[in-house]
Amino acid sequence: MDIDIFEDHESNVRRYGRSFPTVFTTSLGATIWDEAGKRFIDFIVGSGALNYGHNNPEIMAPAIKYLVEKNIVLSLDMYTAAKRDFIEVFVESILKPRGLSYKIQFPGPTGTNANEAALALARKYTGRSSVMAFTNSYHGMSLGSLAVSGSASTRQLGGVARHDVIRVPYENYPNQTFDSASYIDHVLGDPGSGIEKPAAIILEPIQAEGGMNTASAPWLSEIQRICRKHDVVFIVDDIQAGSGRTGDFFSFEFAKIEPDIVTLSKSLSGSGNPLSIVLIRPDMDIWNPGEHSGTFRGNNLAFVTSAAMCTMWSDRQFTTAVERTAVKLQEYLDRLVAKFPKCIEQKRGRGLMAGLKCRSQAVVGRVHDVAFENGLLIESSGPNRDVIKVLPPITISDDELDHGFDILDQALQEKTNGD
Repeated sequence: MDIDIFEDHESNVRRYGRSFPTVFTTSLGATIWDEAGKRFIDFIVGSGALNYGHNNPEIMAPAIKYLVEKNIVLSLDMYTAAKRDFIEVFVESILKPRGLSYKIQFPGPTGTNANEAALALARKYTGRSSVMAFTNSYHGMSLGSLAVSGSASTRQLGGVARHDVIRVPYENYPNQTFDSASYIDHVLGDPGSGIEKPAAIILEPIQAEGGMNTASAPWLSEIQRICRKHDVVFIVDDIQAGSGRTGDFFSFEFAKIEPDIVTLSKSLSGSGNPLSIVLIRPDMDIWNPGEHSGTFRGNNLAFVTSAAMCTMWSDRQFTTAVERTAVKLQEYLDRLVAKFPKCIEQKRGRGLMAGLKCRSQAVVGRVHDVAFENGLLIESSGPNRDVIKVLPPITISDDELDHGFDILDQALQEKTNGD
């Protein structure tokens, strides 16, 4: 299989091509094929950007029709029929059933664009400059997002200093005996703490890149209470954990909280087309016209596919199937933890956003390679890359899920037998 052109001409920064040295061509659901015809089950799905699978016909059919009819593709932030349809469906199918009321901002099309907009608005709204962010967090690759990310290697990118960030412990960091919420409450209320009141607290309900660390409902509720007590904007980064990944549309629904700002991207379009939005508490929408911008904030093809995706959440048959699949996946993980104690320390995550914390990076590396050889795509996460991420499509068929876990089981078995 010819991959020389990538090695000869593509930047050294490429990552996934090195991990999966083949040329992929076609895809459907949770399955992709390379140009030799080999089948792979995809437990990565675009790092969470394809929660509804590859080429989901319910999502892609409206997009094909839209393109054939020569409709508007790029519109900046002008009004279009596709944008109107998306807003109507998002409000009626996603926000209203959950009792949520937000203004919708369309920034640039990526997750980091949404986080940059959220941070800028929080600073404008409060008049403060600092932001409180958590250990092992990840919020994107532009400078403001890098600043509030926790990984040292990530924060060193860009070559400039990052000021005005207060780093605090996530839940159960460094261990389960430390009450990080009480600590945050105390330092924000203590004039002797040396910590200025921030404009915002930003967090991920599940830290995907940080190792699948998962916040509990009581902790999230307490962080919201603390933000309201101290007049701090509460931002939830739901870019990877949202859009259905945990089994609910928003990953924070189970905690019954209502953040001041929510950022969404990745699987928001349902199709892999780039789209992001910032959900803003209505009284906080103090932007001046044109004050925040982005050339590609009017991706109408993404509006079309996202509207089709949002409509699926009004179908009880669909949501029941997602709930059932989440239960099945968690049962698989429990069995693997019990079967391979020498390899696996614990399962992490929630719903269909899951991970296996392994005993070492070497375990993950070997399992990754064997799984790829046998037709399964997985990746690692965490500061030590010792967590296997398990991110199948939330629409994965039973046969695909069974096949994927059979391969993962076999890879773990080979690692165990090889020790």
